[in-house]
Amino acid sequence: MTYSVKEIFYTLQGEGIRAGTPSVFCRFSGCNLWSGREADRAASICQFCDTDFVGTDGTSGGKFTHASELASIIASMWPANKPNRYVVLTGGEPLLQVDGALIDALHALNFKVAVETNGTIVATPGIDWICVSPKAGAEWIQKTGHELKLVYPQPLLMPSMIKNTGFEHYLLQPMDGPDQKPNTVKAIDYCQKNPEWRLSVQTHKILEIR
Repeated sequence: MTYSVKEIFYTLQGEGIRAGTPSVFCRFSGCNLWSGREADRAASICQFCDTDFVGTDGTSGGKFTHASELASIIASMWPANKPNRYVVLTGGEPLLQVDGALIDALHALNFKVAVETNGTIVATPGIDWICVSPKAGAEWIQKTGHELKLVYPQPLLMPSMIKNTGFEHYLLQPMDGPDQKPNTVKAIDYCQKNPEWRLSVQTHKILEIR
């Protein structure tokens, strides 16, 4: 396996249940729901992605032939001699590339491993925290995990349509863009009326951190 990585950086998790958690983010290049090129956005299944996952030219990005090599780069980002190592494998769609060898290599370096996925691919065994963010129009396969984070609103995939799933936490995240403020108002209202859902805010954008 050759891993194509856009960027690797140390930050705080910005959204979801674990917001505020110190984390190394490893962003994999490529996605199965959008090419990442603006010219293809309107014809893609996912049209609202706000992430640059094209290529391998970001901070510490590149192509890594061995899982141990990539795991070592990730470990080098963590503060020296500090516990609670935590890595978020994201994208794009990380499960196009994340395999058991990488999970094992990260565990060997005492990392807890989280993944943020669109749910179209079965999660690799051994992942410690699974966050699924399903997209309307895409085949949804991974319907269990720790956190379901639904970007809201998606008219063809609304919270009332979420059935037969097994997650510990259900979150609504207002869709960013020109309608971000009204989307946030609607999400707040929905969570208040349906308290099984919880609001997820992209705090990293508010705080202006990566």
